[in-house]
Amino acid sequence: MAIKYSELVIEHFKNPHNVGTIDKADASATEGSPACGDQLTVYLKVNPETQVIEDIKFQSYGCASNIATASIITDLALGKTLEKAKAISWKQAADELGGLPPVKMHCSVLAVDALRSAIKDWEHKHLGTQIEQNITKKNLVKELQKVIYGKVGVDIVSLKLLKYIGIDEKKNVLIELAVSKDDPFIEDLKNEINERMEKFPDVASVKISLV
Repeated sequence: MAIKYSELVIEHFKNPHNVGTIDKADASATEGSPACGDQLTVYLKVNPETQVIEDIKFQSYGCASNIATASIITDLALGKTLEKAKAISWKQAADELGGLPPVKMHCSVLAVDALRSAIKDWEHKHLGTQIEQNITKKNLVKELQKVIYGKVGVDIVSLKLLKYIGIDEKKNVLIELAVSKDDPFIEDLKNEINERMEKFPDVASVKISLV
C-alpha cells in the first residue's frame, strides 16, 4: 500500500531547508541509526549572550519524512532561544507539515530528539550542565514515550501498550507490551525500543515480552 504524503511534506523533501554542516559548530548531536532506517545529525551556532540559535543545519539518512521533518524542525528552531527551541514538540512539527502518515510519525520524534540533544550538547559545553541518563523507571518510561506505534501514530505509553517495565539487580530491563505476536508493527516496535534503551549505557540487556 502506497504511503500518502501532504504537499508540504513533498515540498520539504524535494527542497529541504538548512541542509549541510556548520564549520566549527557550537554543538551537534546525532539520533537514530542507519541500521533501523533513519538517522539525523543537527548542528547549531548559538549566540552565547542571548542563547539565540543563529544558524542550524542538518544531515539526514532516511526516508522522505525524515528529511521533511528535519527541514521543518530546523526552520522552527532558527532564530529562537534555546529554551523556546526545546519546547518545539514532535506533534507541532508534524502539524506544520500538514500531518504525517501514522507509520511515519516516528520521524518527527527523531527530528525533535536530535534538536534537543544538540541543545543539551551546547549547554554541556558552554554552561557545564551534565548529560546524564540514569537507569530509573521514570527515565526509561520517558524514552518509551518516544516509541510510536505505526498503526495509529501515537506513542506506546499514551496508548497503554506498555503494561510493565522493570529493572532487575543486574540492570536488565524487562518490558511487557500489550501487543499480539502477530501484529505487523511488532518488529518495528522492538527495534525502536532497543534503540531507545541504548541511550542508557549501563543497561545490560533488554527483554521484551508480549501479553
